[in-house]
Amino acid sequence: MADIPHHATGRPSMGAWVTRLAASRRFQAFAARVPGLRAISRAEGAAIFDVVQGFVRSQTLVALVELRLLHQLTHGPATAETLAPGCGVPVARLQILLQSGAAIGLLRRRRDGAFALTLRGASILGVPGLEAMIRHHRAFYADMADPVALLRGPEKTELSQFWPYVFGAEGARDPEVTATYSDLMAQSQTLVAEDTLRLVDFSKVRRLMDVGGGTGAFLTAVGQACNGPQLDLFDLPVVVGGATARFAKAGLSARCTIHPGSFRDDPLPQGADAISLIRVLYDHDDSTVARLLASVHAALPVGGRLVISEPMSGGAAPDPITDVYFAFYTLAMQTGRTRSLAEISGLLAAAGFANIQIHWGFRPYVTSVVTAERVSG
Repeated sequence: MADIPHHATGRPSMGAWVTRLAASRRFQAFAARVPGLRAISRAEGAAIFDVVQGFVRSQTLVALVELRLLHQLTHGPATAETLAPGCGVPVARLQILLQSGAAIGLLRRRRDGAFALTLRGASILGVPGLEAMIRHHRAFYADMADPVALLRGPEKTELSQFWPYVFGAEGARDPEVTATYSDLMAQSQTLVAEDTLRLVDFSKVRRLMDVGGGTGAFLTAVGQACNGPQLDLFDLPVVVGGATARFAKAGLSARCTIHPGSFRDDPLPQGADAISLIRVLYDHDDSTVARLLASVHAALPVGGRLVISEPMSGGAAPDPITDVYFAFYTLAMQTGRTRSLAEISGLLAAAGFANIQIHWGFRPYVTSVVTAERVSG
């Protein structure tokens, strides 16, 4: 029989009793002496400390990336003594970083004292945009330095300054800032596009419009994977400037049309039988998303399909990645929110969409996909 809540019976439930027992210092000391409980106590303690030291682990990665040590070690194993001159870090301190990198599995310490890349460390270099995202985390980590202040709602955050477009067209006028975030978005789109194309077949689409598509990274991936669709890009005028060169380099210029505009203020162009929103919804609040979905519904013909691709909350079953990293990241952006499938489905239904389907990604930390159709006028 399921646990009955304490307030319903006047008696503590079994789960509550166990929780209080685990919180007792006397029980913790007792458990550490009992063979059967000792292993559980040790494992729980290690897991707790792993959470405690998580920020230091991530900063170890930042340092390895900033000093380009992963790149240097692609040439072969090296010691702190040989690496230090190129890093500008004293040997003893660099040894600490290398030892830490080995402890978290990015490097391997050999018997001769030299350090080599592990498969995991080398893989970081092979993930498009990952190094740029790691460097970009300076802004996110600045906001997370005081998580309680972030939760209480500061007037402005570091991330909100980095992503000015989330506040509308007026927030994205600095060309240098725009170029920085456009480049980061384009690099991060590579994996998202790969996973989205595994989950959704675009080969039968006649015309695909990517709304909020930046400099066209996703459309380029679709165009290279599928010969059929005509490709439309819709985003802010200051953002889409880099798309022309991208399409030309990919040999897609003849198939691509660029529509500068703001989905906050402008109606979406007609004519596409499929519209994609790639990592767009979680950048915005519910009211903005509701207006956008209504605009998408109006732009699609009957039978037209919407493709939403982004990381999603686990909802009733909290996800260890999306409900931690992405939930706080979008919170720090100040306008966005990581939504569950149920929440996205509710917004889609309210906008008039039907045949809503989820396509779980095999890498949920990259993306999952929801598709929906306009079934009536």
